[in-house]
Amino acid sequence: MSLPSRLQLPPADWACLLDGLCARFPRIGRGQWQDRFARGRVQDAQGRALAPDQPWQVGLDIVYFREVSDEPRIPFSERIVYQDEHLLVADKPHHLPVTPAGGYVRETLLARLVARTGNTDLVPLHRLDRLTAGLVLFSQRPDSRDAYQRLFRERRIDKTYEALAPALPGLQFPLERRSRIVAGEPFFRMAEAPGEPNARTRVEVIAADAAVWHYRLRPETGRKHQLRVHMAALGAPILGDDLYPQLQPAADPLRAPPLQLLARALAFQDPLDGRRRVFSSDRSLQAPDSPAEAG
Repeated sequence: MSLPSRLQLPPADWACLLDGLCARFPRIGRGQWQDRFARGRVQDAQGRALAPDQPWQVGLDIVYFREVSDEPRIPFSERIVYQDEHLLVADKPHHLPVTPAGGYVRETLLARLVARTGNTDLVPLHRLDRLTAGLVLFSQRPDSRDAYQRLFRERRIDKTYEALAPALPGLQFPLERRSRIVAGEPFFRMAEAPGEPNARTRVEVIAADAAVWHYRLRPETGRKHQLRVHMAALGAPILGDDLYPQLQPAADPLRAPPLQLLARALAFQDPLDGRRRVFSSDRSLQAPDSPAEAG
């Protein structure tokens, strides 16, 4: 099964679609992109095939179908925590991407759930990094999707994470980290920068028994890699983080220690019936010298 990926073209000075896509996705060869264009596998939002020499148009929504040969199997399993007519809540293992990315198309949470439920209308309502385990909320139906998406846009959903990271005995908890997070270098990393804060995280200590502490993280905003950036900036990068504070050499993603970050709970007032919804993951975090959970 090949699920479509979507991209809104960012500001850039590339001459045409083919040049821009080759630059944005350097791991995909130019010939592979040309083949996709030739087979109509790069389309606009209305499903019309696009030409490789079409000018790069900032803001244009495009759809492309990713194809990966020899895609590695991810030997960890997701769990469906809750499902009704409108919502599906899944508990994701470490290493499994939510949507197609990098070298993964079929081995994604979305593709697995579509195959499992037969519902091709499934859409994730928020992001969760591939290396992060825990809860992901999906919309089951287009007609109620916007009501749930508004929960995230209007910050009316409580998200609770847990993390294992080095001890911070010199700080007073709970504390709030506020900073401005912007795109960094390389493009897939984020960085703190001077200016008006756009990211806020409340940090609490669950257990402080040794050199590694167990933290509870409550993001008030939803910037990319926000929790990882904030913990690294406090001096306690999350165990297993290969991006912060320093970019680590590439390693086999399934053999590297998993990032010790867990999306533990989601809570909100259901916009359709007003009921209080609370969902929790039953996964646990493990320090590197402990037996790793197999997902």
